[in-house]
Amino acid sequence: MLAKDCEKKIILTGDRPTGKLHLGHYVGSLMRRVELQNSGKFDEINILVADDQALTDNWDNPKKIRDNIIEVALDYLSVGIDPDKSFICIQSAIPALHALTFYYMNMVTTQRLSRNPTVKSEMALRGFNGSSTENDNEAGLPAGFFTYPVSQTADITAFKATNVPVGEDQLPMLEQAKEIVRKFNNTYNCDVLVEPDIMLPENATQRRLPGLDGKAKMSKSLGNCIYLSDDPKTVKNKIMSMYTDPTHINISDPGHVDGNMVFTYLDAFLKDDSQFAEYLPEYKNLDEMKEHYLKGGLGDVKCKKFLLKIMEETLEPIRAERAKWVQDIGSVFDILKAGTDHAVKVTNETLNECRAAMRINYFDDKPSIVADWEAWEKESHQAQ
Repeated sequence: MLAKDCEKKIILTGDRPTGKLHLGHYVGSLMRRVELQNSGKFDEINILVADDQALTDNWDNPKKIRDNIIEVALDYLSVGIDPDKSFICIQSAIPALHALTFYYMNMVTTQRLSRNPTVKSEMALRGFNGSSTENDNEAGLPAGFFTYPVSQTADITAFKATNVPVGEDQLPMLEQAKEIVRKFNNTYNCDVLVEPDIMLPENATQRRLPGLDGKAKMSKSLGNCIYLSDDPKTVKNKIMSMYTDPTHINISDPGHVDGNMVFTYLDAFLKDDSQFAEYLPEYKNLDEMKEHYLKGGLGDVKCKKFLLKIMEETLEPIRAERAKWVQDIGSVFDILKAGTDHAVKVTNETLNECRAAMRINYFDDKPSIVADWEAWEKESHQAQ
């Protein structure tokens, strides 16, 4: 089915299985995925466990990826991803994604990739600074990591995704995907690939949740996360050590809420004012609480204890659901297999359409190839 004939609304999203998922994933994408899944507005939802992309900076430790495939699947199921409504699939087991990545790499320059802000920030985060080590004779960046946006474009277009719910940091990736879609369709005079629309979280704080230490991004590699599977004691310890306001030394001191992680997380996770009535009745809402903190008289410990109540409301149902799936890991694996089988079928169809548009579907196009060769041969003889 060509893109121009496609009336389906299809979602493609996913995560790298480099560790358990955390609150940044939850508010940035997982929570939205569940809402979209249950909205009834989409014909198909595909969630990709992006193990190929995880290998780009873990190529020497594939066991890390293997060990976390099930962990990520458990996180999906525990937050409410329903295998009867969404397909969960494994990237490396979908051959069409590899072929499309190779074709698309011819349609983007190294200069364009080097300007991608997401690639730049991820390079800095992982320490890819171009310097060589004694065990590395070549300085620079792994080519697989550098072409990450091309691989992501292959994922999106192979499923003919119309909508991609991601965090704000992925905007440059989606723009690059759109560029490749346009170039492919224009180059081969076709309408095969679909140009995707990005779907950002409506809550600005949720678009890029900072880490517990106040760093710009919650990240597994920085160790500043609360994981969805953390037990209550661990969550309590992490929240009670959160970065707040270094100038708010005494309770009576005026405080700052901007850059204060406790208030940032309250902005992201508070559901409504009824939670104040239940846990902190001296305030009607978050604005009143902030006002008190700003003028002084409200201690950080009290704020953190309130946040802990809010976080436990969020995390306890997730833990309970995870515990159910942990008892039947075989079923989790079967869900991954079924989702991947579906993905292989869908993406192979797209790959065949792309090859037809490029006229490299040799064995499917035998009559045309033979006729072209015979015409060329005839013209050659006539020219002689």
